[in-house]
Amino acid sequence: MTIKQTVDICGRQRVRIFIDGVVQGVGFRPFIYRLAQELHLKGWVCNSPAGLSIEAEGTSGDLGVFLRRIRSQKPAHSLIRNFQYVFSDPCGGTDFEIRSSGTSSRKRTLVLPDMATCPECLKEIFDPLDRRYLYPFTNCTHCGPRYSIIEAIPYDRANTTMKNFRMCDECRREYEDPVNRRFHAQPNACGKCGPHLELWDGQGNVTGREHETITGAAAALKEGKIAAVKGIGGFHLFADASNEASIHLLRKRKRREEKPFALMFPSLEMVKEYCFVSVQEEFLLTSREAPIVLLRARLTERSERKSLPELTPPLLGGAQKLITSSVAPGNPYLGVMLPYSPLHHILMRELQIPVVATSGNLAEEPISMDEQEAIERLAGIADVFLVHNRPIARSIDDSVVRIVMNRPIMQRRARGYAPLPVSLKEEGPSVLAVGGHLKNTVALSVEDDVFVSQHIGDLQTEKSFEAFRRAAESLKGLYEPGIKAVVCDRHPDYLSSQFARETGLALISVQHHHAHIVSCMAENHLDETVLGIAWDGTGFGEDGTIWGGEFLICNLEGFTRAGHLRTFFLPGGEKAVREPVRAAVGLLHEVFGERLWEYKDLPPLTCLQQGEVKILTQMIAKNIHSPRTSSAGRLFDAAASILGLVQVNCFEGQAAMTLEYILPEIPAGGRYHYRLTKTSQGCLIADWGAMIEEMIADLRSDIPAGEISAKFHHTLVDIAVDIAGRVGRPKVVLSGGCFQNKYLTEKLILRLREEGFNPYWHQWVPPNDGGISLGQAVVGMSRLKIKSSKDKLKREICA
Repeated sequence: MTIKQTVDICGRQRVRIFIDGVVQGVGFRPFIYRLAQELHLKGWVCNSPAGLSIEAEGTSGDLGVFLRRIRSQKPAHSLIRNFQYVFSDPCGGTDFEIRSSGTSSRKRTLVLPDMATCPECLKEIFDPLDRRYLYPFTNCTHCGPRYSIIEAIPYDRANTTMKNFRMCDECRREYEDPVNRRFHAQPNACGKCGPHLELWDGQGNVTGREHETITGAAAALKEGKIAAVKGIGGFHLFADASNEASIHLLRKRKRREEKPFALMFPSLEMVKEYCFVSVQEEFLLTSREAPIVLLRARLTERSERKSLPELTPPLLGGAQKLITSSVAPGNPYLGVMLPYSPLHHILMRELQIPVVATSGNLAEEPISMDEQEAIERLAGIADVFLVHNRPIARSIDDSVVRIVMNRPIMQRRARGYAPLPVSLKEEGPSVLAVGGHLKNTVALSVEDDVFVSQHIGDLQTEKSFEAFRRAAESLKGLYEPGIKAVVCDRHPDYLSSQFARETGLALISVQHHHAHIVSCMAENHLDETVLGIAWDGTGFGEDGTIWGGEFLICNLEGFTRAGHLRTFFLPGGEKAVREPVRAAVGLLHEVFGERLWEYKDLPPLTCLQQGEVKILTQMIAKNIHSPRTSSAGRLFDAAASILGLVQVNCFEGQAAMTLEYILPEIPAGGRYHYRLTKTSQGCLIADWGAMIEEMIADLRSDIPAGEISAKFHHTLVDIAVDIAGRVGRPKVVLSGGCFQNKYLTEKLILRLREEGFNPYWHQWVPPNDGGISLGQAVVGMSRLKIKSSKDKLKREICA
């Protein structure tokens, strides 16, 4: 069938931009107008009570230049505090205009995220003649801590954790001078009046002060020790990335067997020695958000079938400083960030080597943010502690971003981005959305904004649940919006759902995958009915099974299940999530039944004892603790197990990630067969049985695992496009953790476009469960508005 395509055939796009800060009365609108005219863009710019709004339309290349030049060439006296943008459908236009200032929205205070050190402050820090030379808490209105130190609105020093630091006369003069860039910079301080550093040993004894803390910590790291470093939003654990023994010890102490560690590099130039860096990736690394960016490492040639590449960076400064492969075992990507606080800049300038900079916590716990707490929780991990006495109001992890289809996609939204709101097309009642169980975030709607908290994490420990409760109370406390309802996942056993029920507020439950799709719809300003493709690991289904390979016809209020992947048993339930070998046995039993033993040469069956296989098959046959699932995530797990790649996950998503990472640089175009059937209720079922049989045949024919993985990916793309064609909705929305997979996402977007569909994907919140609180909030708002309209109509009829 032919579906009208709203994306311009010349590749035109539209971008919506919101800028907050000193952007009015400084020539910003004329600057935008001239820049848009130069780049032949169509659209408009206008002031609003909340900031500056821009909509611009043009080719993707011109829009990329437009975004970069706004930030790099902004008017001299302007200050950008918040720079949000999201791509959307083109809607035409003949010119670019300056519109009259908006008056409809009410001015309200935005709590800004923490911002990386600006060039002006960085210059001062390393100027021996400047009074802030090597001062690790230097900041101004352009940079520094915000969300991590604010305790209440309005954002005044008395409402921050800086309230007990009295400014000296020089800092006070800067703070009160309207032409000074530190005018009303609330964390303003210097070495005379501000926070200071101390170096502690593992028992909390002071071993150094002032700059000797930096030299002492650097020396300890170069000796192979592990350092706990208190940053803006909590503690990092630092270790020399070239020291195999240090990394091994860190993994053992932190209880993190194989999950990749993030790295901090002293400079962008050094990053480029170790990784390939695109223009978009460089923009992210050097932005004020300064997230961790997933970069492809410079690797050796990929080896055959079941082996994975090893990291082999070039020499550094004439000496062999190789990043040990245990930093990111079997992973062709490195999570890289640059120093983003003065303390990090000073320490990294002293070190001049890449270091592991991972969250200061034990596995599954929130990061430590208080030095006394850190001594208790991290004493068995860190050898030295680099601490300071500026309190942290709330813990904030580093954000993680990946470039997909030449746009950033959040993997984890935290420092630099949270708690900036996602703006909606319409206002609605205020609701508190409490997210899911994994990768939890909470969200609060206020008028036409939804404020999404920083990443909280998996609610699997008492400490993480405490962090969740603090985050919920913190959002409510900052905005005090008059909440009308609390919104939760439909799964009754999630701790977040239990918390929602205990609030005493009106309760709205939202199906997991509906929330996924609506979160992406909200980002893209969609409010019509769409086809949503929600692929992830686990979600409580309407029929009592575990969903995760879903095709939903949905709008902001509800959905209909249009199709799903064929289901199979998961022997052991949650245990099968941690052990892909169980998912593989369930899948093989689904395909072959009693003939399962004919395939005893397959890796998942050879790695288990015969008795173990028998127990699992009996659990399936008797339906004992073996729920059925349509999960795409579990299908990825089973495929990785069958190929002999991963039988037990050391961290969530490891098996699925491995399938992506073994793909050849330029995969061939092969694919497998599948079959579409339809239930009596009209629901489409994508039967992957033939695909599994053909994968096994390829494996037995010694086809490289990378080629098999490519055909597996292509087949899933074919299934999605096939069902989209049968459903016939022109707008297709992609969400769920499987769409963190760059190859799968890009191939599916391109195929959908080729077939005349308009695909939409995430940009501002993660496709994983970190984004569902946004979807929950929007669904809750929509249902309350409908209920309010019905109640009003009922009152009018009765009157």
